[in-house]
Amino acid sequence: MILFYLQDPAPLQTEKTLSLLELIKNGGLGGQLIIGLLFVLLLMVTYIYFERLFAIRSAIKVTPNFMPQIRSFVMNGKLDGAQQLCVQENVPVARLISKGLSRIGRPLDDINTAIENSGRLEVYQLEKNISILATISGAAPMLGFLGTVIGMILSIFEISNAGGNIDMQLLADGLYTAMTTTVAGLIVGIVGYICYNHLVVKINKAVYQMEATSLEFLDLLNEPA
Repeated sequence: MILFYLQDPAPLQTEKTLSLLELIKNGGLGGQLIIGLLFVLLLMVTYIYFERLFAIRSAIKVTPNFMPQIRSFVMNGKLDGAQQLCVQENVPVARLISKGLSRIGRPLDDINTAIENSGRLEVYQLEKNISILATISGAAPMLGFLGTVIGMILSIFEISNAGGNIDMQLLADGLYTAMTTTVAGLIVGIVGYICYNHLVVKINKAVYQMEATSLEFLDLLNEPA
């Protein structure tokens, strides 16, 4: 008679899933503080980016017939009408032209200097808080690396307290937690870097528009009567 022996089935291996909230909760006070700080920095990046983006977009919106109307007013000697048009437009380009109109009658170099000084102020207003994005894009990854170092130190401390018995589960949890801050820091840094460069491109476009309009205005004043 043949006997068949049934072996116990192999235990099912449960798949372990990663939970971001669990990693943050198990990261200790130091890791949680760094994650919280990085979250605040991300909110600052988001606010500054959209606030500046809308401000720059509104700053470069100029009525297509603005300069032809300015030319008509100046050629007819109606400087008050030209000033009123600049006030109604109320954009950086219009304020530069208004500054130039207020200097008509003086040497052309004085008018050019006044427009350039006013242009610097307008560019400064457009660049408000932009440097914060550059700072965050550089500081966020370093904060993430700081959290990684803290997590590694805590993991090594726990292993040393365990004596000769190294718990691989404890080591893995510590490494997961340490890497979480690095990933968060890199994400915030990349987002800040992209937002900063996009705003710089927009500001350069606004600066080019102001320079082109200023030159057109100076050429108008330099035309023979």
